[in-house]
Amino acid sequence: MNIREKLIHLHHCRGIGWKAIRKVLKHDPALTSLYDWPMNTWQEVLPLTLPKLQLFLEDLHSIDIEKLIRQYSANQIDCMTIMDDDYPFLLKQIFDPPWVLYVKGQRDLLAEAPALGVVGARKPSSYGIEALKMILPPLVQKGYVIISGAATGIDALSHKLSLYQKGKTIGVLGGGHFYIYPKENIPLAIAIMKEGLLISEVPPGRRPEPWMFPMRNRIISGLSQGVFIIEAKQNSGSLITAQYALEHGREVFALPGNVTSELSLGSNLLIQDGAKPVLQANDIETEMSSGIH
Repeated sequence: MNIREKLIHLHHCRGIGWKAIRKVLKHDPALTSLYDWPMNTWQEVLPLTLPKLQLFLEDLHSIDIEKLIRQYSANQIDCMTIMDDDYPFLLKQIFDPPWVLYVKGQRDLLAEAPALGVVGARKPSSYGIEALKMILPPLVQKGYVIISGAATGIDALSHKLSLYQKGKTIGVLGGGHFYIYPKENIPLAIAIMKEGLLISEVPPGRRPEPWMFPMRNRIISGLSQGVFIIEAKQNSGSLITAQYALEHGREVFALPGNVTSELSLGSNLLIQDGAKPVLQANDIETEMSSGIH
């Protein structure tokens, strides 16, 4: 088994996360003796609770990863690892890039620029919807890759506007490909897989869990040169994405909104903190074209 397959295997094991995989790679960068470590080495490398460590070791010694990779391949799902030549350059620059991405659709979209992350309220106002319909299509027509979270509300509308314009779009799932959430977005997810790209850091067979969604937001930001927040309450997931964008050194754009609207509070605060207010597509284009060479 090669190092890629071993890394994908590690990624499928329960009980460990991003940091634990980093510790394993630090101890054995080529993963040469991954399956031969004695228990005391594991306890030394991974300071996990015994139940978590046992769960991890059980998966490490029982999962048939080659069979799973073949199963994904039969469903046109590729496993892309951080060691692959076409792993997205921008994503590799963030503090905690995914070790493995599961991708279905046009994989080469990950190499295209400019890429704009678009996030916003799950239940947007008619103002947010109309503003997005006005601002996004000109960018799609100019070849911008629109990246969003394949969720309800602004996410879904961003993908739909891109698909309608025959543009490029990437959906980043919270859970695995075999468990699209929410269920009402299954037709949209299928359309994205056919005409764009649907990706996840979570193995295809894992159901979505609440903690996966904030983690997904760092991928939306990591893949984008800029992130556009449409409508966001004060403590929303969209603001988590904006925070990641700031940490990643990306442009942050926000739609100014009604000061009496709870939905606009988060985006207005972002503008107050230095995000660029967006009134038309050109506001995004001017800023992003100066940053892309």
